[in-house]
This record gives sequence, structure tokens and C-alpha cells, in this order.
Amino acid sequence: MNTPNNVSRQAPVSPPAPARRLEGERFVLPARILHWLMAILILAMLYVGAGMVSTVSARYPELLAWHRPLGIAVLILALIRLGVRVTHRPPPLPSDLHPVQAAGAKASHYLLYALMIAMPLIGWAMQSAGGYPVIMWKGFELPPILPHDIVVYGQLRRAHGLLGYAFFLLILGHMAAGLMHAWVRRDGVFESMAGGGDS
Repeated sequence: MNTPNNVSRQAPVSPPAPARRLEGERFVLPARILHWLMAILILAMLYVGAGMVSTVSARYPELLAWHRPLGIAVLILALIRLGVRVTHRPPPLPSDLHPVQAAGAKASHYLLYALMIAMPLIGWAMQSAGGYPVIMWKGFELPPILPHDIVVYGQLRRAHGLLGYAFFLLILGHMAAGLMHAWVRRDGVFESMAGGGDS
């Protein structure tokens, strides 16, 4: 028996494209403005903070003078942003996102908000416990929120430093996730915060 020469071959099936957010499913304008403004301030604050940790030169007071108002600005904007998020529901994540990834995204956002609020408060409390004035600019300083206690100052200083490293790693993860949505999945998540249109 002769075998047929023409054997039908099925064309390779390409994997389904990632689910995209619907057009118009974006964060509200105040949320987008606050996000990018805070991103600049937080990166500047972490950069100045890293400089403070790594230097013992005469520039330390100058770096501290920048670090304090940046931290308080982040605290104020974080509270405003939290209010915006509560009153304006963020767009949903793509429906095909793995449940573990979706849970990780939500958990990382909760941690970001917690650290954006906790870090400046701990810094403020640390300065208060150390007996140092929290000077925002010349002629204006914040009132102490803790009594002078050198032991508490040391504990808060350590906590502030450790949380600073955690904050930095969390931001790196947040940036990596944003780039993955923008360049790999192309599912509209990045554009919902960047404000770009769907393609």
C-alpha cells in the first residue's frame, strides 16, 4: 500500500494576546498627577537619604535640610493620594493576570502607601526623640511629636534605615512591574497611569 505524499499539517497556534484594559479605563487625572509628582519626590528623597548615610562630610546638614521637607511633602501628598484612591476606584487589572500576580500587585500597593506614610512619620518622630528641630525652611519648623528620649531615637533611627532599604527594593519591584506591563504584556496597565492611548 502506498502512503500518501501529502500529509496535512496544522499551522502553529500562537498564544492568545494578553487581555487589555478597555479604552478609557484609566486612573483619574488627579491620581496620575500625584503618582508622577510623588515618584520624582520619592526618588529625590531616597537619593538624598542614601547620600546622608554614605557621607560624614560637612555636606550632611545640607542633605538633611533637603531630606526633611521632601519627606513631609511625600507624607502630605500620600494622604491626598489615598483620599483620591478611596473616592475614585482605580481601574481593574487585566482579567487574564495570574491570581498570584494580581494579589502581589495589590499587596505591593498597600505596602507602598504604608511606607509613604510611615517613613516620614518615623523620621519626624526620630528627630523629635533626638531633640532635633524639624526645620522645613528658615523661620518654620514642625512641632515635636515625641518627647526627647535618646533610646527611642536610636530605635527609630534603625527602623527608619531598615524601612528605607525595604522602600527602595519595593520601588524597584514596582518599576519592574510597570515596565513588564508596558513592554512585555502590553495590556494597557502602564498607559492607564501614564495617560497614553491604547494602540
